[in-house]
Amino acid sequence: MRLKILGCSGGIGGNLRTTSMLLDHDMLIDAGTGVGDLLVAELSLIDHIFVTHSHMDHVSSIPFLADTVGWMRNKPITVHATAETIAILKEHLFNWLLWPDFAQIPDAKNPVLRYETITLGKTVELNGRRITPLPANHVVPAVGFRIDSGRASLVFTGDTTTNDPLWREVNRVDNLRYLIIETAFCNSEKDLAITSKHLCPSMLAEELSKLKRPAEIYITHLKPGEIELTMREVEECAAKWKPRMLQHSQVFEF
Repeated sequence: MRLKILGCSGGIGGNLRTTSMLLDHDMLIDAGTGVGDLLVAELSLIDHIFVTHSHMDHVSSIPFLADTVGWMRNKPITVHATAETIAILKEHLFNWLLWPDFAQIPDAKNPVLRYETITLGKTVELNGRRITPLPANHVVPAVGFRIDSGRASLVFTGDTTTNDPLWREVNRVDNLRYLIIETAFCNSEKDLAITSKHLCPSMLAEELSKLKRPAEIYITHLKPGEIELTMREVEECAAKWKPRMLQHSQVFEF
């Protein structure tokens, strides 16, 4: 199993891209602006998109993907998300006002997009790849994901703040190898992190203290303009876990 980071920033500018990951050649984990760096031929191969939540930095490329390659494909792209997230996408994005409803194009029987509801804790298996939604605590309905190849697992928290239910699930993952966790704000913005249900470095350290299994830890969703400061504070607050900054184009094989 091969996971390539297409985007891992909390914003845009220069070479920064928002959250998106390519699993093998045919599956996206979130679909932020980083998807736009793929070639059209690569985009046409994407069959599945697993969405953590409905915020634009995680879904902005889904409309363009459907519009760009829908006519090249002989089957719909499947968007896997919770019922709440699917409802938001239908009402607020694919509503003919912001973007056409590609679940009805060219017609309802032969759509470019289709939706598949995922449920917290229920594993979806696709060609030997096991994707399990995990608890997240955010301002909109949200999940994280466990991606399990059988040999090893990678956990992506998605956007979340303090989240005891997540750690109960993560501590049950007996083949955990990688943990990708967000830290969106620096410590001076802790109040904003709490209000927006994200993490800052001091909160990250409190969360990592609940982790009972060894893992390589990577930090994502850093805000442009605060990357160096926030990572310096991460290293100060959470040094014992040896966290590293997630990098654009980084590849995990597991």
